[in-house]
Amino acid sequence: MSDNHHQNQRVVARGRPLAEAEAAMILVHGRGASAENIMDLAELLPHPGMAYLAPQAAHNTWYPYSFMNPTEQNEPYLSSALTRLESLVTEVEAAGIPAEKLVLAGFSQGACLAAEFAARNARRYGGLLLFSGGLIGPPGTPRDYDGSLDGTPVFIGCSDADFHIPLERVQETTATLRRMGAAVTEKIYPGMGHTIIGDEIEQARRLLRAVDSNQ
Repeated sequence: MSDNHHQNQRVVARGRPLAEAEAAMILVHGRGASAENIMDLAELLPHPGMAYLAPQAAHNTWYPYSFMNPTEQNEPYLSSALTRLESLVTEVEAAGIPAEKLVLAGFSQGACLAAEFAARNARRYGGLLLFSGGLIGPPGTPRDYDGSLDGTPVFIGCSDADFHIPLERVQETTATLRRMGAAVTEKIYPGMGHTIIGDEIEQARRLLRAVDSNQ
């Protein structure tokens, strides 16, 4: 299997054309879902001047096993997925939009991928929205990422009893991102289930209000 597994998949775009936009959001879908599914968030998170981009995973899955499995079991798919995000970030920056105006958002497997990408490529982003996800790797994975997130605003929301996302991993993700200099808002919702609820959308809207696309 080629490391380019995800590279030739489509990207769904909404909002302002990238060449005309002043800010951008990359939305990363979950396992078994699609770019069109995650793009529904664009309607719930409107922002002037924003280009919304949602890459599609090959076969609707970024990597085959749980994000808690040994990382090598998810290779080379995981590396290909991270490379796909990197290429999109490069495209956004080439259009003249700096990382400080770029928001990375994801749900479930997509949130895990967005979190891992931001940690491995640490700098000041416009924001990071993690709906039911966390950093990738088995318990005990060293979190010795290089660089600083330099005040990047982060929202991470999850159920206290999510079948896919252990609460301990959410808390570890929050602690790691804070240690890397991010400004993290973590909210744990009792009995929520594996979904996105209205309060999470409101938290995300608050974060987006800090991304001033009119400068």
